[in-house]
Amino acid sequence: MTQAAIYDIPVAIVLVVGGALSCFAGYRLFRSVLAIGGFAVGWWLAGSIVATHNTFAAILVGLVGGLAGAAALVFAYFIAVALVGAGLGAVVAHVVWSVIAGGDPPWLLVVVLVILGASGAVSLQRYVIVVSTAFGGAWMTIVAGLAAAGNRFAQASIDSHNWVLSPFATASIADWIPIAWIALGLLGTTVQLGITARRKRKKKTTDE
Repeated sequence: MTQAAIYDIPVAIVLVVGGALSCFAGYRLFRSVLAIGGFAVGWWLAGSIVATHNTFAAILVGLVGGLAGAAALVFAYFIAVALVGAGLGAVVAHVVWSVIAGGDPPWLLVVVLVILGASGAVSLQRYVIVVSTAFGGAWMTIVAGLAAAGNRFAQASIDSHNWVLSPFATASIADWIPIAWIALGLLGTTVQLGITARRKRKKKTTDE
């Protein structure tokens, strides 16, 4: 691994574990996933907006922003669900366009799919959460797994964040990646739907 690599093997292993949890238990752990994501976004926004001159101040600003972001997403549950759907719509736009024409999609296509994703997420919360966490977690598991195994292309993709919005660019690392992603994503979706269905049946039986 090169000295410049930000995501080294220990971090990649953490991402593998996080991706697996998201893939197979994303719906059940959705509020925890929201808290972690909100903390990360809040930390980044606070650091970008507030200028600091020493390490302690930077950490303090990041913690305040992170806690605020985590609280915002956890308490604003429906807004968070809509954001997940919007994010899924943006990813779909990039994936579809990269297959059809390559490169970045037109902004109008992204806007339309973001709106459709947000609307669909609010109407079909359970299914949108299950599918998005299953396939998002599957992708994280595969790419981070390759990075943990020492694949420099996977490490570079994670470092540049290309694996998030341009998955088929990352897929060029190996021909089997898209197939493995779809298979693992479908498996995660099936497992999550099976778990939630059993919980519903158990709750119904208890109520009776």
